[in-house]
Amino acid sequence: MARIVQKFGGTSVADMARIKAVAATVKRELDGGNEVAVVLSAMAGITDQLVGYAAEAGGAHYSSEYDAVLATGEQVTAGLLALSLQEMGIQARSWLGWQIPIRTDGVYGKARIEKIETEALEKCLSDVFVS
Repeated sequence: MARIVQKFGGTSVADMARIKAVAATVKRELDGGNEVAVVLSAMAGITDQLVGYAAEAGGAHYSSEYDAVLATGEQVTAGLLALSLQEMGIQARSWLGWQIPIRTDGVYGKARIEKIETEALEKCLSDVFVS
């Protein structure tokens, strides 16, 4: 069994039809016996919309709150993909960066990953594939 990481950008998950197509792609890998982790972007246009909201709120600058607002786009997409996979009978869950956790250098808006603590993610994958 291989561990596969799949990345889908905004146009690949632009609407529910495309998210369901991504779910089918993930399912094919799972049906082939692979472990799959998926990295998603926000749906097409959502990040720009969120940037606009942040600007209207007076926070169109790099800060922890600005990053929190922008991250919601990816959170929505991840949740929708997990729900779509569950509807197909696949055990799936979404993860947020802090839940894994992914540690960064703290440079808001342009942070670099310093460490990914994979223990919780590894346990989740092994629980799914051992069950």
